[in-house]
Amino acid sequence: MDTVFTYDRYVTGKSFIGRRAEQDQLADLLSRGENAVIYEPPKTGKTSLLRETLLGLRAAGSVFRTVDLSLLSVRTPEAFAIRLATAVIGLYAGTPEEIEGMCGRYLGSGGLRFDREAYARGGSFVSLKGRLTDADLRVALSLPYRIAAERHEKLFVCVFEFQNILLTDDPGHILQIFEEIVRKAPRGLCSWVWTGSMVNAMKNIFEQRKYFYHMVERVKIAPISVKDIENHVNRGFLVSGKVIEKELIHEVCSILRCNIYYVNHFAAICDGLSRGYITQAVVDQSMLSLVAMHEPRFMALMNGLTNFQVFLLRAILDGETKFSSSEVIARYGLNSSANVGRLKDALAKKEIVTFLPNGGAVILDPLFEYWVRKYFFGI
Repeated sequence: MDTVFTYDRYVTGKSFIGRRAEQDQLADLLSRGENAVIYEPPKTGKTSLLRETLLGLRAAGSVFRTVDLSLLSVRTPEAFAIRLATAVIGLYAGTPEEIEGMCGRYLGSGGLRFDREAYARGGSFVSLKGRLTDADLRVALSLPYRIAAERHEKLFVCVFEFQNILLTDDPGHILQIFEEIVRKAPRGLCSWVWTGSMVNAMKNIFEQRKYFYHMVERVKIAPISVKDIENHVNRGFLVSGKVIEKELIHEVCSILRCNIYYVNHFAAICDGLSRGYITQAVVDQSMLSLVAMHEPRFMALMNGLTNFQVFLLRAILDGETKFSSSEVIARYGLNSSANVGRLKDALAKKEIVTFLPNGGAVILDPLFEYWVRKYFFGI
């Protein structure tokens, strides 16, 4: 059933609001054959931005093909190479004969090969004979470039949850070979779009280790403006003849930091609880319901923290920035400056917090921040 307030899937068209600058930047990069990376917390609108941008490029007359590749369940280099080869070849071939022909032509005589039995089962039709070699990995990673060049058409390879490459054995080796392929490949026809919802892991790849340096540009997603959200929510409620005061929308935007996923989820609940004028009581109940839906996840997250990690999280909520100072260590019982460093690394690896160059910290999930502040610590 269609709903005005969509939060269960990506959106395009009239449901997509704001992000004009991000669209223009991504469209420009892809039009010039450059690579892009987008990393933001889950449910920030990464996929919606990508889909809306691609639709805009098509509407403007651009001709291209896209490959979608999810690394969500990838844990080995073999799985990565097989999934990539299957996705790219599957874009251009449909019948078993066509697929087998392309596999023979583009995968060569190495370990990667067409697997007719796997094709019949409906899975990845590329399999690996023996162990994955560097040559096999290079064959898979160069495949989009070779096919795009031969066909003289643009190809965009969209890789989702790219940070999961770090979960494989020796990810640095994979990334080095990947970087080598991208560096040597001709620019113009093939572009990679790497997206990831684990912000700190993606920062580790692109900012700290600096893979693909000067070969990729980050498209940073800014919060949608309160005005755009106000207009969006009002239009949605007017469909069912309902009205909400702008002050109440602003209150919700402040709590949720204009996160459009949570705003849409909240508004859908609100819509179901009201019949006409949306009061403060309806807003409060809708926020309670939203929190209740996500509370088990938040409780599990907090139960997985050590006491010291909880203490550091409280310091972050209190607005502290000099975590290694003797005053902050004593006030929050953080033990030592060396321990503070370990605690920061732990919270970052759990993707709860990201630390800023100026020493400050941001809790990545706005609803979690609201819950942990109000219901866990009671502040």
